[in-house]
Parts: sequence; structure tokens; C-alpha cells
Amino acid sequence: MSTLFEQIGGAKAMDAAVELFYRRVLSDDRISRFFDGVDMERQSAKQKAFLTMVCGGPNSYTGLDMRKGHAHLVKSGLNDTHFNAVAEHLGGTLEELGVAKPLIQQVLQAAESMRADILNR
Repeated sequence: MSTLFEQIGGAKAMDAAVELFYRRVLSDDRISRFFDGVDMERQSAKQKAFLTMVCGGPNSYTGLDMRKGHAHLVKSGLNDTHFNAVAEHLGGTLEELGVAKPLIQQVLQAAESMRADILNR
């Protein structure tokens, strides 16, 4: 059986998804402030590697674990409302790219499984 990464469309689809995802995120006043001063090229590369890994693709993610990587954001107010907004954009991005709803649900479940670590609980 193919991985979720392969079912979504592999690296090419992941590239398109991350680009569209960050366009959506950066234009959202609820969450865009968390990306002020962030090198978005580097952030996009990390996000592609991370999403590829959680979707069962080749693991080249070398970033910090979710707790360490988001601790400074939690200190500046990152909470469930923000996490929900990001998940909303992730789902909306995949929908806009024509990914089947059951696959979107699997990606969102993978994201949801990270909530506690991202929010340092």
C-alpha cells in the first residue's frame, strides 16, 4: 500500500501545498505575527521536510522537536486558537489542491497528534 505522502502526490504536491499554505497563513491576522522576522524560505523547507515525514515520505526532517521548536511561540501567546487556525489553513490548502477528503483527514489527524507537543503541554 502506498504512503499518505505518495497518495497526496509526492514531493511535487508537497512543494505546492507548502507554498499555498504559507500564503494563506501569512495573510491571516490571527496567526501571521508568529512569522514576523522568520526566514520563510528556510521555514518552508523545514515544513516540507516535516510534512513529508509525518505523511510517510522520505525522512529528511532535521529541525528541533515540536516542543523545543515552538516553546518561544508559546511564551508569546501561541494557543489552541492559533493551532486551530493553522490546521484550518492546512486542510483548506489540501482541499484547494484537490486532495481527497479522506486523505485530508489523515493529514489533519497527524497534525492533531502534535498539538500537545506544539503547545508545550
